[in-house]
Amino acid sequence: MRILVVKTSSLGDIIHTLPALTDAMRALPAIKFDWVAEESFAEVPSWHPAVAEVFPIAIRRWRKSILTTALSGEWRRFKQQLHEQHYDLVIDAQGLLKSAWVARQVGAPICGLDKNSAREPIASRFYQQKIAVPWELHAVERVRRLFAAALDYPLPESAGDYGLDKNQFVDIIPREQRVLFLHGTTRADKHWPEQYWQQLCNQVSAADCRVLLPWGNDTERARAERIAAAAENTEVLPRLRLNGLASVIATSTAVVAVDTGLAHLTAAFDVPAIALYGPTDPARVGTYGKHQTHLSARDYAAADHVVEPAIMAPLTPAVVWNTLQPLLNAQ
Repeated sequence: MRILVVKTSSLGDIIHTLPALTDAMRALPAIKFDWVAEESFAEVPSWHPAVAEVFPIAIRRWRKSILTTALSGEWRRFKQQLHEQHYDLVIDAQGLLKSAWVARQVGAPICGLDKNSAREPIASRFYQQKIAVPWELHAVERVRRLFAAALDYPLPESAGDYGLDKNQFVDIIPREQRVLFLHGTTRADKHWPEQYWQQLCNQVSAADCRVLLPWGNDTERARAERIAAAAENTEVLPRLRLNGLASVIATSTAVVAVDTGLAHLTAAFDVPAIALYGPTDPARVGTYGKHQTHLSARDYAAADHVVEPAIMAPLTPAVVWNTLQPLLNAQ
C-alpha cells in the first residue's frame, strides 16, 4: 500500500505528523508513504523511515507571482511528479483549503478531517472519507487518530513515537554542557523578553555551561548578538539549514525555547527542553514527548515590572532557571 500525505507546513505541524507514520508502519509493515511539503521543510519528512519520497511544493512562493509560476513550468512539473506514482489513498493531514486542493490533483481517493474537525471546514468537501477528531486533543494525538481511522488499524494506547534517530545527526559528542536558546518565533506576543534571555544567559554561563544562539534572519541575528554580549561562554551560531540545526539540537544538553517549530524537534529527539508559553495553550500545541517541560505565563503571579511582550512578564528568568538547573545537574 502506498499513501500520499499532504502536510505542507508549518515545521511544527509536520513534526506533529511523524508519530502517526510510526503507528502506521508498525500496524502495516508493508506500507510506504510519500509526502508533499513546503520546500523549506521538505527534508524533515525524509528523516522518517516510512517515507520513500518527498515532493517539495512552493505555495508560499508561487502565490506571490502566479504568472511567473505558470510560465516557469514549476506547477506543471510538480503535478507530473505526483502522477508518476500510483497511490491507494491521499491523506490530507492539514485540513486547509490549499492542502485539499493539492490533494485533489492526485486523482486518488482522499481522506481528511470532517467539517467539524478541520481548521477550514470547507476543505472537507474535497474528501471521500471524512474523519471526526476531537479538538481538545493534542495535535499529535489528533493526527494519530486521523491516520488510524483512514488506514483502519487500532489506535495504539502508548504515547506517540516520532520514529527519528537523532544519532544520524551526531558527528561528535561535545565534552562540555551546552544549552541551546531557541529565541526566535513569528508572533511578537510569543517572544520571551530579551532582557530575560540576557539574565538567563548570565546564569547558565556562570554554571559553566556554554550557551548556543541560532538565528534565521537579520532580526534574530541582532537579538542573538545582544544576548551573547551579556555573558561569557556564549556563541552566536552561523546561519544553519534545518539539517545543521538538527545536529545542534541532537547534541545539546538542554534547550530553552519559545513556542516555535524548532522546539518540536527537541521533543522528537528526546532532548530535555523547557518551552515557554504566553498566548498559546501547550495542552494542544505544546512540545510532545519525553523530557519536555512546559512553563506557561498564565500559571504565575503578575510581575511588578514592565517588559515586552507584557504577557510573558510573570515567566521570569528565576522561574526558568529553577527548572533548568536540575536538568543540567542530572547530566
